[in-house]
Amino acid sequence: MESLHISLGVIVFLVLLALAFDFMNGFHDAANSIATVVSTGVLKPQHAVAFAAFFNVVAVLVFQLKVATTVGKGTIEPVIIDHIVVFGALVGAVAWNLVTWFYGIPSSSSHALMGGLVGAALAKAGPSALISSGVTKTIVFIFVSPMLGMFLGALLMVLVSWLVRRTTPRRVDKWFRRLQLASAALYSLGHGGNDAQKTMGIIWMLLIAAGMSTAQDSIPVWVIFSCYLSIGLGTLFGGWRIVKTMGQKITKLKPVGGFCAETGGAITLFLATMLGIPVSTTHTITGAIVGVGSARKMSAVRWGIAGSIVWAWILTIPASAAIAALFWWLGTFFL
Repeated sequence: MESLHISLGVIVFLVLLALAFDFMNGFHDAANSIATVVSTGVLKPQHAVAFAAFFNVVAVLVFQLKVATTVGKGTIEPVIIDHIVVFGALVGAVAWNLVTWFYGIPSSSSHALMGGLVGAALAKAGPSALISSGVTKTIVFIFVSPMLGMFLGALLMVLVSWLVRRTTPRRVDKWFRRLQLASAALYSLGHGGNDAQKTMGIIWMLLIAAGMSTAQDSIPVWVIFSCYLSIGLGTLFGGWRIVKTMGQKITKLKPVGGFCAETGGAITLFLATMLGIPVSTTHTITGAIVGVGSARKMSAVRWGIAGSIVWAWILTIPASAAIAALFWWLGTFFL
């Protein structure tokens, strides 16, 4: 990639905007990590967000930076990346996140960011700007991650139900109240590991465009730690509107169901992160919750609520892409 002359002030502004998106990602997606553990009464909301935020940050010690590499080098052609493309992508993602947060819709921060990148790149250079393998992988996992989460959630629910069939409900509840702490911790690790890396990829993309790093260099340590800390702080402040939808409206959860949903979701996130695939933690946990509910009986799932969430998933990439394209155009006048 040919380096561009970008003023230090613009670089600082865009890094701060990226970290604001990362904070909002944690804020918006806090519900994914804590909705089940709050709705089952295992943790109080304020304790749950602190618990999830801690494990979001600890993820820095667990995962390689494969997702950051996919976002930074594998989504749009490096040659077309400049500060205006990054600006358009971030504003598209932030704007869609704000809209969905306001209406309490559990949409995907991850796909809002990917949609933003695609929209800004298309506005600048057309379809040739996209790296088809990276974009296709992301789009395919819009469907794979919730389906895998649903399958694993349902499978775990069936297995656990069989294992505890001769145990009293009271004892089962007591066991799984404790086990749910472990499953919530694993899910929060997966959330931090996959989602913080998307912002790392954006900042790295910007630094390469500005000539302050190269595609062969490692991601700077300050970028890694600032992204993990930002998503952790966002989770700490929590997005309570979405907690209610995720934890109460889709299906009624007990600790055993919460454990199965979080564990199924965590397995999906760990797998995707190890493969370097940026997936939606929202899609994943929603699929797992639906799987747990349907394993009990199909009528236990409020399919109308689940259907409205799916519509939000479908709209996320085109909506954030359209906003990003508009702000790329505006950015050509002001940046």
